[in-house]
Amino acid sequence: MEFIVTMILVLISTKICGHISVRLGQPAVLGKLLIGIVLGPAVLSWVNTTDIFQEFSLIGVLLLMFLAGLETDTKQLKENFKPAVAVAVIGIIIPLFSAFLVGEAFGLDFEHSVFLGVLFSATSVSITVQVLKELSVMKTKEASTILGAAVVDDILVVILLAFAMSFLGGGDDAVSIPMILVKKVVFFISIYVFGKYILPVLLKTASKFKVTVPVTTMAVAICFAVAYFSEMLGMAGIIGTFFIGLFISDTEYKKEIEHSVDPIANAIFVPFFYVGVGLNVSFNGVIHQLPFLIICTVVAVLSKLVGGFIGAKATGFDKLSSLSIGAGMISRGEVALILATTGLTSGLLSEEYYTTVIISVILTTLIAPPLLKYYFGKLKTN
Repeated sequence: MEFIVTMILVLISTKICGHISVRLGQPAVLGKLLIGIVLGPAVLSWVNTTDIFQEFSLIGVLLLMFLAGLETDTKQLKENFKPAVAVAVIGIIIPLFSAFLVGEAFGLDFEHSVFLGVLFSATSVSITVQVLKELSVMKTKEASTILGAAVVDDILVVILLAFAMSFLGGGDDAVSIPMILVKKVVFFISIYVFGKYILPVLLKTASKFKVTVPVTTMAVAICFAVAYFSEMLGMAGIIGTFFIGLFISDTEYKKEIEHSVDPIANAIFVPFFYVGVGLNVSFNGVIHQLPFLIICTVVAVLSKLVGGFIGAKATGFDKLSSLSIGAGMISRGEVALILATTGLTSGLLSEEYYTTVIISVILTTLIAPPLLKYYFGKLKTN
């Protein structure tokens, strides 16, 4: 029954804090992230990470990205593919070198400095997606560019990680670069063939079943199956679920599935994802590394903002739209948390700096929502 108590606490607290956040003029997601820090080991220690908590959190982020795919305008996504690539590439290069220089300035080994650059090159779109949904701007060209750039970013950062672990002494975790590339190609070919030709047939077949919500059940099962397949091929599961949502958005079952899945996801599972992000925060031993934390966070935020801005501006967006896109790339979220854990186990991120880096990642995730609301708010009024 202990998890039931945790569930009650997580569900009620996230809704209350999300509401307070909105009343204060901020996105609801900001309050939900902050309550995770308060409930976790950093403050009250009322909620701790358990296996079942992690599973609920995982389901939450997978469904969140599935819904993002469902709500994305595929036409806009295709039209903004070129700026998405530019935003992703420049938005990786600038943070990569900026974070590397921070590592060198604070006396980190060359290998650790390079890994720090790779880690802060990552972008997590899951938090950004929730803010874009709150602001009802998912169908804009700016949002489509952010989503497309996040997908490209994920691929490039995984390849960068593979290079880092292969050439900088990743130990037993060193991987084959050609194999990484082959897996990416297999993933995208498989997901396209499945989404284009097999998925519609499965949904149509399910619609003939004489049971409750058969189409939604089939869609959710496929969503999780593709997430598992994505992880097998070295891709983030959220990328797979996002693409499945995209393909379903072009079918006649889009609205039915969206209306059925949204309440389940946001009422039960997604709150665990938000709180789970906050549970990673611990303030132990951070005080003596405060200068490193502050500079690392400032550089992390500005490098992605500037990188996204330059990429968008170079491909035809105006100043305000470019800043909005740059803000959408700031959050590092769970992608960087996964990279940090990988770096720790492979020796490319020292234990001394692990907690500080984790807090910096969390801070980028907290800073992104207000910036997004500010810039997209100005876009709406123009």
